[in-house]
Amino acid sequence: KLFRIWHQPYFLSKGLCPLVAKLKRFYEFSLRLENALRSLLEALTSPPYAPMQHLEREQALAKQFAEILHFTLSFDELKMTNPAIQNDFSYYRRTISRNRLNNQQLEAENEVNNEMANRMSLFYAEATPMLKTLSNATTKFVSENKTLPIEDTTDCLSTMACVCRVMLETPEYRCRFTNTDTMLFCMRVMVGVIILYDHVHPVGAFAKTSKIDMKGCIKVLKEQPSNSVEGLLNALRYTTRHLNDDSTSKQIRALLQ
Repeated sequence: KLFRIWHQPYFLSKGLCPLVAKLKRFYEFSLRLENALRSLLEALTSPPYAPMQHLEREQALAKQFAEILHFTLSFDELKMTNPAIQNDFSYYRRTISRNRLNNQQLEAENEVNNEMANRMSLFYAEATPMLKTLSNATTKFVSENKTLPIEDTTDCLSTMACVCRVMLETPEYRCRFTNTDTMLFCMRVMVGVIILYDHVHPVGAFAKTSKIDMKGCIKVLKEQPSNSVEGLLNALRYTTRHLNDDSTSKQIRALLQ
């Protein structure tokens, strides 16, 4: 976490600058995740196999997709609980701007110059920056692959959501979970694919015609301790595109209140 250190060059160098460099590494990692996600979507949706066949044949790739979603939701939950990051990064940007006027330079500027700082600022300004990156990547994948039916992508996402929901709500599967981390992993993956589905499907995940059982997914989340799922419920409330559409039933809206 970044912290404010006002006009103390030594602490700027020894305290703030290494943390700015760490934020840069996470930003650059988000770019690698974007490329990785698009490659995974291509592998999991390409003909001639159906989504379930892909997930069965390419289990290692499906697991990697799930790992990316798990990390994404984990990172964004931490980011949302540390609002000082944006304030302190803004302080860093003001400092390097002031230093340019005074012909001075911080050590961190070798890694995070003004141009990079501007890109990072846009990234961290998002409430859920990693999830926003993946949503954009999925949308771009669909728009650039016009010969690939959109259903191939949405069916892959809805199938993963269904698998996670069944694992979470079926006693014979839940009894195999050895710890709460496995439960949380499944919940994060389920929420992640729902959000991606909602971003690329024409009518979204909440419509009656959706292939995702949103009522069942929300109910299984709300059965868990509130402290472990509130961030996931907020992700559904605030990072989806179609929740407030007319096609969303009042019952689903009520479940997310």
